[in-house]
Amino acid sequence: MELREIQKLMAEIYLRRDEARGAEKTLIWMLSEAGEVADAFLKGDDRALRDEVADLLAWLLSFCNVVGIDLEEAILAKYGDGCPICGSKPCKCPPR
Repeated sequence: MELREIQKLMAEIYLRRDEARGAEKTLIWMLSEAGEVADAFLKGDDRALRDEVADLLAWLLSFCNVVGIDLEEAILAKYGDGCPICGSKPCKCPPR
């Protein structure tokens, strides 16, 4: 399944609820999920980590649906030709 198809799936399941909640609250839920990813990772709970990264992506896609961003298009526009700074695949920028 392509990213765009997954985003469409999230819209089919949740768009009405997400639009009713609004962009700001959807963004806050997404950020909360990021914390749950960190918590599962730090606890070494592989099953929870797998579930939480799925939730995080779902919330990111829901946020994109509410604000009108096609995430696949945005990702490809920024990273499709390689690193947006050095243009290489793999990135040759000095580590930060």
